[in-house]
Amino acid sequence: MRSLSRWFDSKSFSVQILVLALVLDPIGFASGYLLAPSLGVAPLMGGVYGLVVASFPMSWHVMRQSA
Repeated sequence: MRSLSRWFDSKSFSVQILVLALVLDPIGFASGYLLAPSLGVAPLMGGVYGLVVASFPMSWHVMRQSA
């Protein structure tokens, strides 16, 4: 895990954002899509909500880098 963190930190900011998007967006969409029916929401809207939730870690990363 430490080597993964070191690898991630060694990349430029733009590559870090791209990696986060490539990892978090599919996970967020799939999670929202699969959980939506149990919450009474259409699956596609659940996927959209999942994308919104997946953007929070990326926003946190951007805020951390700007500080």
